[in-house]
Amino acid sequence: MSYVTSFAAAALLIIGLAGNGFEMRKARLGTMRDENMAPKNMFLDRRNFKWFACIGAALVLMAIGNVHT
Repeated sequence: MSYVTSFAAAALLIIGLAGNGFEMRKARLGTMRDENMAPKNMFLDRRNFKWFACIGAALVLMAIGNVHT
């Protein structure tokens, strides 16, 4: 069972990091045209929260997998 949680955690982490990277790129390209969003506010954009949740779920699954090994 720990193999399944480890694989799921790794998949969620990769998906979350890649998705967050693409969202940050789109937000950065969008702000170059608008110039109204400071870099410190880019992380608090509402489009990033789903990727943060995915990364957080991966961290929880990693912790659960480590407890059961």
